[in-house]
Amino acid sequence: MLNTRSPIPLYHQLADILLGKIRNGEFPSGARIPSEHQLSRDYAIGRPTARQATDLLVRKGILVRKRGSGTFVGPVRQEVDLFTLAGTTSAFEKKSISVETGVVSPTGLTTVADNPENPFCGKPAYFFSRLSRVEGIPVLLEDLYLDPLHFKGIDRVDLSVCSLSQVVRDRYYLTPTGGKQNFRIGYPDGKRARLLALSENTPILIVNRFIHFSDIENAVYSDLYCRTDRFIFSQTLGGIHHEA
Repeated sequence: MLNTRSPIPLYHQLADILLGKIRNGEFPSGARIPSEHQLSRDYAIGRPTARQATDLLVRKGILVRKRGSGTFVGPVRQEVDLFTLAGTTSAFEKKSISVETGVVSPTGLTTVADNPENPFCGKPAYFFSRLSRVEGIPVLLEDLYLDPLHFKGIDRVDLSVCSLSQVVRDRYYLTPTGGKQNFRIGYPDGKRARLLALSENTPILIVNRFIHFSDIENAVYSDLYCRTDRFIFSQTLGGIHHEA
């Protein structure tokens, strides 16, 4: 039940209860949830509070209102733990999600333009870009930068047919020892918007990822542009997956 003494607003408590019932299968995808009138009776709250709770879940894309029919559980978005040190394909495969990843910009040596977030700013780095699709729909765009000394010759490797994590492990005998990630909400520019099949005013999740190895920090840096309308991108805490 709801805790009237909690600092958490009642509508937020109710939203959490409904979300829990959705996740445990009590309200499966497509199911109609109780009406606001029924929720107000069941939880001894006013209808405006019940309305706030369902509004919150509608805004998050978890519930869908159908005029004249009620409020229903929307399509369940699968959760992908993309922000460990595991590679993109590995993260999707762990959820049994078939993903197609293609190279957008082939690997080449470049001097990184003025970007203070990028550890290679003003210095040379190998750069390539790849796009991941699920069921033909783009969900993730990655711009990757690699240290030119530790990954010498990687521009001669066809990364369209093999995973970067395998190349790092099998060709360069390197294993990640740690990393850091920064998160923010942003908007894709013209080219990235086209690749992700979004408008430029659609918000997306942007992640700056730094990966360290035993003898060098930030040997791999990437900018990840993530569509969140199809998947929930999560992060596992408390451990490191030893892949790149």
